[in-house]
Amino acid sequence: MDTALLDKKFAQIGARLKVMGPPPRRFRDQQGIRLDIGIDRRGEFFAIRAADADNVEVLHMQPRDRHLLLMVRENGEKSKFLCGHDERHWFVAGIPESAPVGMVAQAKDALKPLEVRAAESQKRVSGKARNRRKNTAFIRQGEWFFLPTDDLAVDESWVLSNEPLRRGGGKPHWAEFCYRTGGESVYVCSRHPNGVTAQRYRNILSGNRNAKNWGWTSMVRNAGVYVRGRIRHPDHATITLAGWHRVAMNTENESRAMRHVAFLD
Repeated sequence: MDTALLDKKFAQIGARLKVMGPPPRRFRDQQGIRLDIGIDRRGEFFAIRAADADNVEVLHMQPRDRHLLLMVRENGEKSKFLCGHDERHWFVAGIPESAPVGMVAQAKDALKPLEVRAAESQKRVSGKARNRRKNTAFIRQGEWFFLPTDDLAVDESWVLSNEPLRRGGGKPHWAEFCYRTGGESVYVCSRHPNGVTAQRYRNILSGNRNAKNWGWTSMVRNAGVYVRGRIRHPDHATITLAGWHRVAMNTENESRAMRHVAFLD
């Protein structure tokens, strides 16, 4: 790994890079590498923690846009990551392996779920506008896309206030008003941030007498989620949605590459 060359390329997008030693034991996996966003007295920086000289390469950069596409080769596998700046902070996002990307623009498209790309085509969004946080097809805040809908019949008695939109263990985005349809009821706690089914929940409680004290919350997974009003997150500017919008999350959760990433916003 040519750290001097990597430093130079990250600097070209206005970022600092620190290549460190092996990841902490609790984060180590068979891949032996970890990507993260760290912070020190000078501010945020990209951190690559590697047990040895893994093959890390910058495939493409867009300095004016402050993004680059990073590739890691390990054990015959290639993992790709979009590293960049969004509003206020730096981020790392794993790219789904099903998407053959070699440029930053392709990586951005690969992170859009199918329904977002379909909406862009239907609304005939221009190529330049597709990378904006707001266009006629959607409004984006971080990893969440909000698509306007005109044909949603809402039972107001089921509308919830100040609801979290959560991905794994990351900080939630908060919706002023939220309406869910369908989905699966799950139980969530810090040890199981993506939720477990009711049967799995009962098995956990029966197998560990301390599990009842883990701060469980009942939530709905894979529901059709619609929001309106103010959407808040500490790392992003608050947006206001006039009318109901369908919620869609980016595709980084489909990426095996995300097993290398410690960062969650």
